[in-house]
Amino acid sequence: MTHPADFTVPEVEDFDSPHALFAELRGHCPVAWADEMGGFWAVTKHADICRVLTEWQTFTTTVQNVVPRVATTQRRPPLHLDPPGNIPYRNAILRFLSPRRIEDWKPVIAAMVAEHFDPFVAAGGGDICADFSFTLPIALLAEFFRLAPDEAAEIRIVGAEFNMALQRQDFDLLRERSDALYNIAARLIEDRKASPQDPDLDPVSNLLAVRVDGAALPDDKILGALRQFLLVGIIAPTTFIGSMAVHLARHPEHHAELTANPALVPVALEELLRLYTPYRGFARTATRDVELGGKLVKEGDPLAVVFTSGNRDEDVFPDPHSYRLDRDAPDLVTFGRGPHMCPGSPLARVLLAEVLLQIAQKTRDLRLTGPLEMTRWPEYGPLAVHLALTPAG
Repeated sequence: MTHPADFTVPEVEDFDSPHALFAELRGHCPVAWADEMGGFWAVTKHADICRVLTEWQTFTTTVQNVVPRVATTQRRPPLHLDPPGNIPYRNAILRFLSPRRIEDWKPVIAAMVAEHFDPFVAAGGGDICADFSFTLPIALLAEFFRLAPDEAAEIRIVGAEFNMALQRQDFDLLRERSDALYNIAARLIEDRKASPQDPDLDPVSNLLAVRVDGAALPDDKILGALRQFLLVGIIAPTTFIGSMAVHLARHPEHHAELTANPALVPVALEELLRLYTPYRGFARTATRDVELGGKLVKEGDPLAVVFTSGNRDEDVFPDPHSYRLDRDAPDLVTFGRGPHMCPGSPLARVLLAEVLLQIAQKTRDLRLTGPLEMTRWPEYGPLAVHLALTPAG
């Protein structure tokens, strides 16, 4: 389906230009068609985003999951299934993310962040993405899924290469690394079948133990789910940590405030998640003709729910482009909404809060030393952030 183009996806962006574009669209054309990347509607207003995410009967996730379309293999639950098909896979992971279990993760994550961040501080800086944020989330996932040391080492390499291939849109390498992730997941399933672990402790064993109407989950869907769970925790934290570093380098007064008052870290994290939301290209497909934001979306049209824009919607967030710690329970769409809201968000918040805390505690300033390399759709954020820093003394 084609429509008259409302905007053009820029070929080159900087750290601030996407926010300027989305602000213009929110004000003049909040649901806007672009011909690039196969053609899609960009949904930029908070209310419209929430509608698309919650009305899953009208806006399905089963056709296309991101803009641009990059899926190269089979369905990966729970993201690729609408309710009720996604529910068993979500529930199998959510049981490992209860408040009690999240508390147990906090000291583990604190030690993990220190292990990866302390060498960066000792070196006086570097590229915080390549040297820190590209490896830290993969280490956490390896621990969460109880991978053996050799498997953890492999997924660190494969995950980082997949991440970079996706960000740089190297689709040949992307397919190769995607296949490698499937192979890791397949070996993990076979290992748990041969040597079962306690389903109360091991997420993979728990997926294998799930029964729906007395039947086990299909092996191919378990494989897809594991690959999805391994992947989703890799990508967004890498660029968002880079965005946090850029903000603190640009605003040393905010850095100093967090150093002086670390109790502000949780609310500061929520504000940074609002300002620099790393996803702008999660997609849905219209199952029927429907009016949205003053436009007629036709059956079969893909839509990108632009979280990066919705979290700066002037109708929801006064003074939306400013960093403010006095917002009253901000209604963020950072982790989605509805039946596909990110199940790993509690663990992600713990990880990112610990990163922000250790940056504030272990450095006294951050200075940008080179140009930023930016991601492209479906993410927003930097791929490379070269910094110099002064260690806390």
